[in-house]
Amino acid sequence: MKIGILALQGTFIEHVHSIKKLGADTVEIRRPDELEGVDGIIIPGGESTTITHLMDYYGLVHPLKEMAQKGIPFLGTCAGMICMARSVGSPVNLQTLELMDIRVNRNAFGRQVASFEQALDIPVLGPRPFPGLFIRGPVIEDVGDGVEILARLENGTPIAARQGRLIATSFHPELMDDLRLHRYFLSLIG
Repeated sequence: MKIGILALQGTFIEHVHSIKKLGADTVEIRRPDELEGVDGIIIPGGESTTITHLMDYYGLVHPLKEMAQKGIPFLGTCAGMICMARSVGSPVNLQTLELMDIRVNRNAFGRQVASFEQALDIPVLGPRPFPGLFIRGPVIEDVGDGVEILARLENGTPIAARQGRLIATSFHPELMDDLRLHRYFLSLIG
């Protein structure tokens, strides 16, 4: 199993470490030819405006969309969720990949100094709470048919979703020691 991790900006190396701990191979994706033979794609946390601009600049937008249409699993964390969303509700001119039928609001938790960690109930990962780290993360404002909400904050705000073989989270599992979310993503491959 080989996982392509978008390595244009952000927390990509942390995803590399998480996936390798689970026994899968990784390749850092910066050009379209590096997508050859990957079984899954991770779009990391970082700065969504920068990531989307660089995806366009390096010609990755069309190949990534094609891969999702072919059923290749994707995991997007924080900025990765924004990149995968159908639309972005906050006022910004951002061309996303439009892979998941969700609308998100960028930086919904405020500035970086407002970052926080919260134990999350994510039933697909088992009964033990999952450590959610939120750093200027997005929230899901709207979902379309076929989108399953995987987790919510205590106030009901959706912060993780799945649509088929696509998973997106508002938080950063790659910055935590708990590998259950990455293991769940790998389970979608095959």
